[in-house]
Amino acid sequence: MSDALGGWGEFAIALVLFFASHALPVRPASRLLLTGLVGERAFTVGYSLLSVAALALLILAADRAPYVELWPPAPWQSWAPNLVMPIVCLLLAFGVAVPNPLSFGGTQPERFNPDKPGIVGVARHPLLLALALWAGAHLVPNGDVAHVVLFGLFSSFALAGMRVIDVRKRRQVGEVEWTRLAARTSLWPLWAHFQGRLRPGFELSQSRLLIALGLYGALLALHSPVIGVAPWPS
Repeated sequence: MSDALGGWGEFAIALVLFFASHALPVRPASRLLLTGLVGERAFTVGYSLLSVAALALLILAADRAPYVELWPPAPWQSWAPNLVMPIVCLLLAFGVAVPNPLSFGGTQPERFNPDKPGIVGVARHPLLLALALWAGAHLVPNGDVAHVVLFGLFSSFALAGMRVIDVRKRRQVGEVEWTRLAARTSLWPLWAHFQGRLRPGFELSQSRLLIALGLYGALLALHSPVIGVAPWPS
């Protein structure tokens, strides 16, 4: 009983640390203070490293939590992350450090061209969309309570975050500027294309495409030794 309580306690603490590490640094007052001390680029790098560390801690805590099954595992379930993760890697590779004044993770927002928004035209919040897809895909083969809570919260956190950032950015820049910047973007993937606000396609960066392929290959290679679960159906 004490071991079980300890496992759930560790998981609960890891959850609190994860959400605190994401929510507190990006509050307007905190962000202004931190960027003033270290600069925008250093803040972005530090925030990203902190996010990855908190995520790793939370995943380890979920693995050590007591196993309470909600649905039985089956080999076909592993296809969900295998089919979705290439899209996640593309979103990450093309969404990090690009001009994007409408979400987080971008750099040099003054270089953003509303007429040619690039990946921002595909999805206004590419990094949050990547998180939501990653979590939703990994929910399928992980049918125990700890992982359902873990991936369910991640997915909900990312989807809600898109709305919250939209409201915050619209308030910050004003309605007229928001309309100009967001005219050819969309909250949901490719919606601007479906509505005819943006023509399909944008210039592909070969270096970013190689980064996406390398990231996907690294995730496949490291999944078994690091996570302890083979990524392919068995």
